[in-house]
Amino acid sequence: MTRSAGDGDRFDAVRRGSRQFNVEEERPMTQAMSFDRVADSYDEMRGGLERGRQSAACLAPHLVAGTTLEVGVGTGVVAAGLRELGHPVIGVDISEPMLHRAHERLGGRVARADARALPLPRGTVANVVFVHVLHLVGDMAAAVAEAARVLRPGGRLAAVHGSPVADPDELVEALDRLAPLQPPRPDTPEGLLSAGEAAGLRPVEQHFAAEYEKATSPAELAESIERRVPPYLWHVPDDVWRDVVVPVVAGLRALPDPDRPRVQTWRSMCTVLEKHG
Repeated sequence: MTRSAGDGDRFDAVRRGSRQFNVEEERPMTQAMSFDRVADSYDEMRGGLERGRQSAACLAPHLVAGTTLEVGVGTGVVAAGLRELGHPVIGVDISEPMLHRAHERLGGRVARADARALPLPRGTVANVVFVHVLHLVGDMAAAVAEAARVLRPGGRLAAVHGSPVADPDELVEALDRLAPLQPPRPDTPEGLLSAGEAAGLRPVEQHFAAEYEKATSPAELAESIERRVPPYLWHVPDDVWRDVVVPVVAGLRALPDPDRPRVQTWRSMCTVLEKHG
């Protein structure tokens, strides 16, 4: 019988080929950025399974055969997309509400754990993937080192990271006005390569990928901002919210035909690193 993600902080089993590994070691949770507060609306606001499939399609060509661990699995949309493409996937996340959603898609293949303390033995998995997670883990270098620990020789770390970019339009311009509220990101292309080198991972490839296409209306974006779905808005002080965010929301709702979706193609950096064999 499979356990739900909320029943404990370890996997019942991790499968690798035809062998089964029982994972008994429990590791402490630490406080990175958790998405508990937005779990119920996350898929609706972030593109759901279709976006997950598009991200999975970008990652899949870079993966080697064997089990893939997604760190920051969230609601499981990317992992589900990878599984549809034939990749066996397990996942971890620090947010129990998000894991409840992931469990609906992946069953007992998910567990609650911190990116910096993975509940897996050394050399267990063929791939570790991060999708827009590395800037949220609290210590990116530690998360990359932990990924390197659980990778088998010849295994790969594949990450979609950095600030997504899209061609300028009225929605992008609105988001640009919120850019000063975003803290500096550690997951730059150079930052990830440096963290990988320190962890004993060699670069394989780094490029911009057309990660996903999404149709969003100004009204939908305004609602997402008001609900503080982007993590950088979670702790904005009231006076800054009033002076900076409220005018952006009002401007979005004042655009012509605010309920008409605008199709955007967002691109992000994709970096692939490999553990020495």
